[in-house]
Order: sequence, then C-alpha cells, then structure tokens
Amino acid sequence: MKLAVRGASWILVYLALAAAPLVFAVIDPTPGRGFLINFSVALGFVGLAMLGLQFALVARFQRVAAPFGIDVVLQFHRQIAYVALLFILAHPVLLFVTDTEFLALLDPITAPWRARMAVLSTVALLVLVALSIWRKRLRIGYELWQFTHGVLAVVAVVAALAHVFLVGYYVDKPWEHALWLLMSAAFVFLLVWVRVVRPLQRYGNPWRIEEVIPERGDTYTMVLKPSNRHAKNHNGFAFRPGQFAWIMIGRSPFAITQHPFSISSSAEQTDRVALSVKVAGDFTSEIGALQPGTTVYLDGPYGAFTMDRYEGPGFVIIGAGIGVTPLISMMRTLADREDARPCYLFLCNRDWESITFREEIEELKTRLNLSVVHVLSHPSGDWECEKGHINATMLLCHLPKRYEHLQYFVCGPEAMMDATESYLDEIEVPEEQVHAERFGMV
Repeated sequence: MKLAVRGASWILVYLALAAAPLVFAVIDPTPGRGFLINFSVALGFVGLAMLGLQFALVARFQRVAAPFGIDVVLQFHRQIAYVALLFILAHPVLLFVTDTEFLALLDPITAPWRARMAVLSTVALLVLVALSIWRKRLRIGYELWQFTHGVLAVVAVVAALAHVFLVGYYVDKPWEHALWLLMSAAFVFLLVWVRVVRPLQRYGNPWRIEEVIPERGDTYTMVLKPSNRHAKNHNGFAFRPGQFAWIMIGRSPFAITQHPFSISSSAEQTDRVALSVKVAGDFTSEIGALQPGTTVYLDGPYGAFTMDRYEGPGFVIIGAGIGVTPLISMMRTLADREDARPCYLFLCNRDWESITFREEIEELKTRLNLSVVHVLSHPSGDWECEKGHINATMLLCHLPKRYEHLQYFVCGPEAMMDATESYLDEIEVPEEQVHAERFGMV
C-alpha cells in the first residue's frame, strides 16, 4: 500500500512539473502577442519541461523507481518522448500558421541566434528519436547508440534553454526568470548526479571477476567478488531475487556506456554476485574471453520483478531462454532460505541441450518443493514431454487445483510474455498476481 501511495505521489509530481508552464502561460500571457502565439509558446515550454524530466526518469533514483520498477520507468521514458516531441513541434507549427514571416527564422544564415538554437534543439531531438526507433534496422551498436543518445539529449535541452533566454519575452519577469533558472539548475544537478556523484560512489566499491563459467545455451556466468584493495571496507551488494544491475567492465566508473544484466545468484549471498549473460552479439560476444581479476563496477540493484514484494502460498515461474536468469536467482534464494512453499517452473527452450542451468534445476528439486515442466520447440524424436509453446491447456494440466492463489513470474522474449499473459488471463489468474520483466531502453 505504501508503494502504491508513493507511486501515485510521483505521478502527480510529474504531471505538475510538466504542466506548470501551461498554467503560467494561461494566468500571465504576454500582451500584444496574440492567443495562438502565446499558446504555441506554452506548448513549447511544456515540451521543454518534459525533456528535462526525461533526465530524471533515467537518473535511476531508487525511491522514484521502487513503486513501479525501473523497467516500467524506462518504458514510460520511451513512450513519453513521443509526446514531448509533439508538444515541441507544435510550437513552431503554430507560429508558422499564425504568421508565415516566421518561416524566415529557419534560414541558418540570416536567422538570429535565438532561432538557430531552436532549430538545433529540434533537429537534435528528431535525430535522437529516429536513431532510437531505427537503431537495429540501421545496425547501430548499443554502445554507440547509448553515447549518441546522451550527447543528443544534452544538446537538445541546452539549445532549447538557450533559445528561451535569448528570446526573453517569457522570462523577463522576476518569477519567470527564477522559474527557468531553477529548471536549468535542476538539469545541471541531474547531469552532475549521473555523471559525477554516482560514478564516485561506484569508484569506492569496485568488484573483480573471480571466474567466468560457460553454461548451456551460449551463456556465460560472471562471478564477481569485492576488489582485493577494498575488500575490508566494501559495502557488498544487497539485492532481492529477480533484480538486475548495470555493469561497467574493465573501464572507468565514469564511462558512459553501461550494460544491464539480471543477477542470477542467491540474494542470501551479498559478498558474491553472479550475472549470467547470453551471447547475442556486440558486447555480449566478449564475455567468454574476460579474464579473472578484471575490474567491474556495479550500479544497482534495480527492478520490481521480485517475489519478495508479494505474499502468496506458492509461486509459478515461467521462463524462456535467457529469461531463466532472474528466475534461477529466485529459486536459489528460496533454497537458501529453506522455503517450503511449492514452486512450479515452466521452462521453454529450443532443445534439450540448450537449457541453461539444466543440471542445477534438477538438483534444486532436492532442496525445494519444486515441480519442473520443460517445453521444447524443436525436440529430438524421442522427446515425450511438452512440445511447442506454452498454452492455457498446458498450464491447467500441470498446475494445482487452487492455482489462482499463486504468484506468477514471467520472463523471456516479448512475444512469449505477451502470449503467456494472455493464457493466464484466459484461465482467470488475477491480473495483480502476474508479474513480468520487460526491460529495454530501445
């Protein structure tokens, strides 16, 4: 209940900050400029406010993300960017409709600097959105995209703020000037927090790779321990089963590029952290070649996808492929806690040999009240168990009679999660008891 109230409070704060410029424009319009011009400027201010708030959404403030889960916050960050873009584009469009003479401001040679800054901000924002939408189609690597995404975002906001102050019409009153100075200061604070304060915190708690373990399914597990030079004063890494962390490997904690991976170790072990990564190109193809002793920095933990947030008589865990990573953390934690509640695991893979953690899952049956159902999409000819993909009939066949009282955790490819959630709805599992991990910046 406390998390729900906190979540509602953060939503109200966001709406108030985003809509504030529109309210101020209505109560104190600039005289002699006409309704459409004042309205277009108000929309531009709202878009700018939303752009600034984008930095807050990705700053990884634990108290902000906790009620929703960082994956939901990042999804909101992606979707609200389109809304901010519409507000910002509406500003010049309305100006052009009101008076075509404003079109002359698009000429970069003759236009004043206030107009150049507006054009620069808009172009940077358009390129940023386009690269985010078509990154994979353009075959832009994640690391390059992450770098350009950050640079373009800063350019868009700084140029927009410069445009506001160079125009001057709407920040000439003391309270208006104070408002936008405050917004600028908040923007600078977020940059300093993300790029200076947080890296300094990570610098004081370095980790090192103890070993890299090859797993089935083209997966490697990195086992991390506190760096020797900081072992005595190290804070460890307390997390909840199912959460994830951003990592920086073999580079400075101030590095822009970071990679998010689910934690696969037990939450009962805070002085030793394991992250399991499937080879999928780019950075992940280098995991198997990492050497013991390599320095690693962790930022986290993050995520609301954890059984520790929910009470229930048992758990149903449904995963596919590398989606097993947060799920194995849950099962390892339950085993270390000697939790006697029943746990039903449905695990989807291509074939028998590609099942990550296959042997350990069998061993966990001796430590947990665990039932396992393997579902193979391309089984060998002698496979006699479940084939194809999970469906409602399959779930009902293996779940207990009072299955609607259990807590459900689903992790895997997007299409698999969508289908599984629809099947759970079909068999009338309450929506509030179904939890899915949907993570992805772009």
